[in-house]
Amino acid sequence: MPEEITLFHPAGYLQAPEGQPFGKDVANVGLFSALARHGGYRRINVLHRSGAGASELGQQFFPPHQPQGVLATGGLWDTDLAQRSGMLLRGAAALSELAWLRRTAAADAAYSLVGLIHTIAPPFIRSQIAASAQAPVHPWDAVICTSPSVQAAMQEMFAAQEAWMAERFGATRQPRPQLPLIPLGVDVPRLMQQGADQAARASLRSRLGLADDDLLVLWVGRLSYFEKAFPQVMIQAVHQAAERSGRRMVLGLAGWFPGGEADQQLYLEAAQQLAPGLQVSILNGGKPELLAQTWAAADVFLSLVDNIQETFGLAPVEAMAAGLPVVVSDWDGYRYTVRDGEEGFLVPTLGSPGGAPGELLAHLHSLELETYQTYVGAVAQHTAVHVNRAADALVALAESPELRARMGAAGQARAQALFDWPVVVSQYNDLFAELAERRGQALQASSVAGGARIQPSRGDPFADFRGFATSVLEPDLVLRLAPGVVPADLEARLGVKLNRLYSGLRGSNAEALALLQALDAAGGAGLLVDQLLAAVAADRRPYLETTLVWLAKQGLVDWL
Repeated sequence: MPEEITLFHPAGYLQAPEGQPFGKDVANVGLFSALARHGGYRRINVLHRSGAGASELGQQFFPPHQPQGVLATGGLWDTDLAQRSGMLLRGAAALSELAWLRRTAAADAAYSLVGLIHTIAPPFIRSQIAASAQAPVHPWDAVICTSPSVQAAMQEMFAAQEAWMAERFGATRQPRPQLPLIPLGVDVPRLMQQGADQAARASLRSRLGLADDDLLVLWVGRLSYFEKAFPQVMIQAVHQAAERSGRRMVLGLAGWFPGGEADQQLYLEAAQQLAPGLQVSILNGGKPELLAQTWAAADVFLSLVDNIQETFGLAPVEAMAAGLPVVVSDWDGYRYTVRDGEEGFLVPTLGSPGGAPGELLAHLHSLELETYQTYVGAVAQHTAVHVNRAADALVALAESPELRARMGAAGQARAQALFDWPVVVSQYNDLFAELAERRGQALQASSVAGGARIQPSRGDPFADFRGFATSVLEPDLVLRLAPGVVPADLEARLGVKLNRLYSGLRGSNAEALALLQALDAAGGAGLLVDQLLAAVAADRRPYLETTLVWLAKQGLVDWL
């Protein structure tokens, strides 16, 4: 176990963000605090620009009940402290500029650089990570991946980058950083205590008008349809589950709206049109005291994300630690943290296959003609989460208190075993030791030959993130109308403003209706995608493929 660690932490202070917290900031504060508390280091070096001294920061890094360790500080450009500890940890994925600083001020093998991926959706972030292929980054450096899907995506990106360098420049020596898989962590004991607070449960449930038999279905996180999740599937699933189970359900949305009042109105309008009579309670997730109450008051945690921005997902792990059964989309990090049928349920997702719409979106964003929010939001609009399967899961949990209790207990056990901070910090220490050994041996990575078609870090988002969804629309996939659906139902879906966003990546409403009519004529047997699109021109087909996934997103088309 290393005795010393150096952190690249510009803010300096360890203060959990309040008001409008972003997941990456919460994760970094949690990680650095956990390293100080559970890492066993005799000395912690902090590179920052806050102006605070070592004694002031030491009070935050070392709590009163813990023996005071040695804390030293330096500027962001300091390399001496990193050389002392043999490593420098940054709560971001970009290593290239730190690698050049290391080479200029010290030497490539002076210490190891370790970065942490919070998201790979922004092409800018992927470009930053890929830039290490041209920077003096080595196999004794690492970029930590928090989910298997992200790890696989990064391995593919580096392979493509190396292939391009070989094609363009004949490169044969192409070192890359390690890409270890280490999850984010949570404070499991604190969340267990919050989840078991019966007084807090009674207080918030009374405020929300909930009877003992009513179910509070809880979402926690930013309320952003363009960077987190379109809310329609969750609204529809809770509404359907309440009707089918005969139990009153309330959808609690604990978070904050990046778009303010305008975004809140979009959510409420969707609820009014898709689920008349469903109580949707919006809670200020930026208030820690209120958030703690929500863990106690809730009966089920629901998070049906559809966005490539979501990489790991802390909220489901927090919910498991609080003892809640979880219903989450089968998506990227969620399928890594939650086991279907054990801690809760994974709801199938369907991604668009890419092609012309995705390449158009990639080019528009690369040319700065579309924002990042449009980029990820447009992909999410054409990613489906199965409404009926989500409702099935909620019905099962609503009808069985025993199932809720069993899954809640399983979630707490899994959170303790895999995601509690002492467990995660131990993996960090193992990584630091491994990198030190690699650095000592000065190993070299092998090159990868082949050709590259497009810039690897700014590709088609549908193709780049095809591994996030359960499956992808394929030519031999059988589609049929969802139970009880008729083509005319499309008109009602189009009445929801959120459903009409990013329409430039799919076919016209008339084409969408024609697809529904064709499936209606096929009856229960359905049609293969190839059969359904047989008469469509080749250059038009990709747009109708995204249309089919968009129809599935609306719950009009079934693919299972």
